[in-house]
Amino acid sequence: MKKDNNENIGDIREWREVVRSENIRLDTYLSKSSLPFSRSHINKKIKEGEVLVNGEKSKPSYLVKKGDIVEFTYKPRTPFEINPQEIPIFVLYEDEDIIVLNKQKGMVVHPAKGNSDGTLVNALLYYCSDLSEGSAMDRPGVIHRLDEDTTGVIVFAKTQRVHAKIADQFQKRKVNKIYLALVWGTPPMKEGKIVAPIGRSPFDRKLMAVTPLNSRDSVTKFKILYSYGFASILKVLLETGRTHQIRVHLSHLGYPVIGDPGYGGRDKKILRRIGLDYENVFDKIMEIIDRQALHAASIEFTHPANNKKIKITAPLHGDMKKLIKFLNEVNR
Repeated sequence: MKKDNNENIGDIREWREVVRSENIRLDTYLSKSSLPFSRSHINKKIKEGEVLVNGEKSKPSYLVKKGDIVEFTYKPRTPFEINPQEIPIFVLYEDEDIIVLNKQKGMVVHPAKGNSDGTLVNALLYYCSDLSEGSAMDRPGVIHRLDEDTTGVIVFAKTQRVHAKIADQFQKRKVNKIYLALVWGTPPMKEGKIVAPIGRSPFDRKLMAVTPLNSRDSVTKFKILYSYGFASILKVLLETGRTHQIRVHLSHLGYPVIGDPGYGGRDKKILRRIGLDYENVFDKIMEIIDRQALHAASIEFTHPANNKKIKITAPLHGDMKKLIKFLNEVNR
């Protein structure tokens, strides 16, 4: 695609391009351009009529054609200062294009309002300084995220070219992410698929829920690796990537992630399912782990630089290792 102009008029910026591609969705086309916005933000702006194709309002699904003129007038985002911080990180893999970490518990991935430091991005900027622009000014290098207290493998991009290509793999579900979850109880089937829409909880806006209201289709696959009867170790594979998806789906199924404070993993009511005789075990487990027992164990994707498959695994963290050891002792 050829750029005609990208002009600044006061605090308003005008972006204009003549399309050199064929049969690409408008929102996808713009998300891969030089515009400093995420695809979701662009999608919203198209729907609001702020993006014009050949002088007319369009839809995100419109397939652009060679010669189309795409125009977008917007206000530049307010600069977001992120301070590099010397925070320990655990590098699993690094080259000139990407860096892959084993995320610790209690670590937020990127800064946000009310949480401007102490994040993985702050740590990475101190460690390597060069990160891609990302999808937003407070998210340099960020391709995907993990919940604050979910540990495990997470990928960051160093260059914008690589960022766009890996993000595209995530969007097209070509990335294979495997999680390990310790849950209360044992599902009746050895393998299963949870298909249930997830949206914002109508009762607590900080949480998600299975709901038909303002929700998105969500699919989670699981396999029982080991059962203790009152608890199980599951291998979990995501087909979609919704906020809190694994935690919401497993809780909805009736087998919440052990230790999960938001979705029933620390609620003694679970003893009604696993047996009242396990009350002492429950209390001991709550002492061992103070978060959801959920770990991003591995990730596999195509490296954009050489088009070769790359698979990276992340060792379990100490609290989950200690929990598994305790479960084995109880089960003797």
